This record gives sequence, structure tokens and C-alpha cells, in this order.
Amino acid sequence: MNADFTDSIRLIQSERGITEDLVLATIEEFLMAAYKKTYGTSDNAVIRFSESGETVAIYAKKIIVEDDDLYDPVSEIELSEALELNEEGEIGDELLIEIDPKDFDRGAVQSAKQKARQNLREIQKDTLYSEFKDKVGEMIIGYFQREKNGTIFVDLGKTEGILPRRFQSPREEYHHGDRIKAMIAEVKKAPTGLEIILSRSHGEFVKRIFELEVPEIYDGTVEIFKIVREPGYRTKVAVYSTRDDVDPVGACVGLKGVRIQAIVRELEGEKIDILKYDNDTISFIRNALSPAEVQDVVVLDGGKRQALAIVPEQQLSLAIGKQGLNVRLANRLVDWNIDVKTEAQFSEMDVSLEISRAASDLFSGITDNDEEITRIGELPDIPERLVSLLKENGIELIETLISLTNEELRSLTGLTPSDVEQIQKIIEDNVEIIESEEDEDVLDDGIEAEEPNDGAEDEIETYECPDCQHEITADMTVCPNCGVGLSFEVEEVEEQEE
Repeated sequence: MNADFTDSIRLIQSERGITEDLVLATIEEFLMAAYKKTYGTSDNAVIRFSESGETVAIYAKKIIVEDDDLYDPVSEIELSEALELNEEGEIGDELLIEIDPKDFDRGAVQSAKQKARQNLREIQKDTLYSEFKDKVGEMIIGYFQREKNGTIFVDLGKTEGILPRRFQSPREEYHHGDRIKAMIAEVKKAPTGLEIILSRSHGEFVKRIFELEVPEIYDGTVEIFKIVREPGYRTKVAVYSTRDDVDPVGACVGLKGVRIQAIVRELEGEKIDILKYDNDTISFIRNALSPAEVQDVVVLDGGKRQALAIVPEQQLSLAIGKQGLNVRLANRLVDWNIDVKTEAQFSEMDVSLEISRAASDLFSGITDNDEEITRIGELPDIPERLVSLLKENGIELIETLISLTNEELRSLTGLTPSDVEQIQKIIEDNVEIIESEEDEDVLDDGIEAEEPNDGAEDEIETYECPDCQHEITADMTVCPNCGVGLSFEVEEVEEQEE
């Protein structure tokens, strides 16, 4: 029973990663099961391990009774037999009688062994689960063991990891014995055993590589804001520095590009764009389209997070990327829907540049953690009564409101002069408007300067907007109410004036 007992325990510990206490507990369960299978009960069985844990013995606890043919040989022992074992034994005393495991029924031993193996597997599964569950998201190194239906099985030493096809990079190819660095993506128990799911396609995997290669990221001097990736093709990493004297992009690139080159090698040549995260949404969109150079960014719809990036003609294909990959990753990085156009394409669009730039200005300095202000009701300190009155006049967006002249604002139904003054004050405090050259003739008090006309007052021809029927004039390029673009034929206007 005790031959090579210590070596067996150590072998189980090393192969299965199970502690000595759990191994001894399993051995005790095995002996108890075999005893019960042989004698019908284990209530009087006693297991004793030596202090060093190197030996184990099983005893039957029996009560001394008078010599009688009716005694129970499993739990009792006759006095005459007991005296041979212990001369001082008396009726009613308990004796521990060692049992030789060889006396166990063969079927009982096989059944107990099977149960012990099952217990060891469950213990091993629980032990490994506890160990690897705490390592989810961490990097691990293993070796290619085998491949089945595209899934790679990785030798992790104590157990085996699984690298599914969907978590592999299309650039990578492995052979038997190849070293594989991967991230632990998931750990779960399955009927077949413990499953440790590995990944080389997650964005977090790239983050772990940056932490290994860039000390400033590891110690927190440079932090990664977000990573977006198309595994095997391109990755965009937005970084920022917690110290003014550290360039986050330069730290990631390293001297002569040594750091980024090491990361690219680990990703088998995948392209990596490192760009600076900016609190300003417009600047962040501009950076996200790197390596393309962006001339301007125009917010088309702040509520829907839609923007337009204007790039030079020769930069258009670079900004969009092969099959739209660059702009698609930029969309995911900034969480905006970005359209890319050249200056010529933008000029052909039915978009008022002045109003779009004013809308873009609303988002200048807005971070992803701030709430975008696009509707009048979101302006700070504006009374609900004014919001309702403006809505009754068909004005709900800030873009529409800031495009109105002072005269048009005063003519709105239900607004008093004090209401107009209050609205102007709220806009002045909360909205920065880029004035065009046409505004240079407007006085600070909001009243247009009058030109001398020898006492004769010229009448201004008015028209109706084709979309909303709001009053418009020939000098307008956009409807102040609905924002539709306007165009007047010069000859037609002159004929009407004659």
C-alpha cells in the first residue's frame, strides 16, 4: 500500500497542478469507497496518514464482545481474539484493527479507482478554473500542439488552450512547436473539461502588446483612449499623455521607430496608425483619418453625430482607404459617421458653408463625455416658455435660430422685445458664431446701418420660400426658417425691380 506512495502523490501534484491536501483527501475517499464496497459500510473505517504524509493506513474500529457465534465480524471482535492483539483488552473496549487493502474486493477497488479519477479530474478542473479565471485579459505564451477544423490547440503547460479561427489573424500561419503569444479571452467549464479561449484578434490583445513594448504605457504616463482594429489589415490607436512634457505618439513610436516596429512584427506586418486623442471633437476627427491630411471638418448633424471631412484631391483615396477601411476605422474610433469629400465635391453639395461652420463651432471643445448641444431646449437657462414660442414658429434647432436676423427674430409671433433681448443674451453667452463679411455692416446694437438715399426709401422685394413659405429676399442664400439653399436669377430680379 505504501510503496512509492510519496512519489505517486508528487507525480499527481506536478501533472495535474493539485495541492497535496486535495490529493490526500482524494486518496482517503478512494479507501473509504473500497472499504464500504467490501464490508457494506464505512461508518467504522478510520484513515490515518503519517505526520510526513508519506504513508497511509486504514483501520476498522471494532468493539470487544464476549465469545459468541452471533457477533458482527464487521463492527465487533470476540474477546479471545482481541486479547491476542491487546492483552489489556476488556469487553466494551474499542480496538483499531489495521486492514490490508489486498483483502478488499477486486470490483470494489476498481469502482473506487474510477471514482477517485473522476474526483481528481473535477478537482483539477476547479483548480485550473480558479487560476485562469483571474487571468482573463492577460497575455500568455504557449506552443502550437495541433490543429482541427481551423481551431488551434495550444500547449499552456498545465492545460491546453484553444485559439478559434475567428480569433486568429488572417496574416498568421503556425506549425507544430511554434511559439504563440495570445490573450486569454474567456475561461469556462465544459462537459469535456476546462476551456481556455485564446485570442490574437481582440483590440485588448494589441493593448497588452503596447504595454509590453512601451514603458510609458505600462507605468501610466501615456494612456490608450481607444483601439479599433480590422485584424490582419489595420489598427488605429488613440493615445494621450498625463504629462505635458511627454509626447504620447512619439513614446509609442520610439527612437527611430524601434518600438512600433517590434509591435508590427508581433502582428505579422499589420499596419498600425498611432494618433493623438483630442478632447475637441473636430480635432479628434481630423486626427482619426491619419495618415491622410484633413483640410477642414464640418458638422452636418450634431444630434446624429454626422460630420464631413474635406481633404485635398490627392489625399482622398488615402483618407478613405482600401475598400473604405481607413474611414470605417475612423468612424468607430470617434463614434461619429464621417463622410470624406474633396473641396470641389463639397462645393457641389447643397450645404450652406456658413451655417455648417457655425454648427461645427458649437462642437469645438466638446469631448465625448460632454452632451452635444443641438436643440434650443438644451441651451442653458432658456425658459420653457421661450422654447415653446420658438417651436410654434417652426424653430427648434440652434442652427436655425442663429441664422435669423434681428429683424426676423423680432417679427416672430408671440415674442416681446424683452424676449428677443433674452434670447440674444443666451446665444451670446453660449454660442460662438463666426461672422461673414456680410455682417460687417451690422451695428453692435443689432440695427442695420442706413445708407444715404436722398430722402427716398427703396422698397425691398420679398418672396416666399418654396419649401416652407417663409418670407425671403433676393439677397438670401439660405432660408432663415427651414435652412434650404436659395438661388435667384440676376436678370429675373432686375426685371422685377424695373
